[in-house]
Amino acid sequence: MYISFVRLRDMILKKQQKNGIEIDLTGPQGNAFFLLGTAKKLANQLGLDDRMILTQMKNGDYENLVNTFDKYFGDFVTLYR
Repeated sequence: MYISFVRLRDMILKKQQKNGIEIDLTGPQGNAFFLLGTAKKLANQLGLDDRMILTQMKNGDYENLVNTFDKYFGDFVTLYR
């Protein structure tokens, strides 16, 4: 019988800390309506003009919406494709 010894510290991995909000654009959170709602909520929390931001987000296609979202909230939200 073969037994392999492993040090305990090799078996315990540190959990990655999540800083901020993470949005997977390929899942349900990548929905344009979810992004618009999140943008409105964040804009209000940060004291930004939500109407202007939402208008810019809606003024184009989905890529424009995502790029505008990232422009204003990229420091607080990580987007994954």
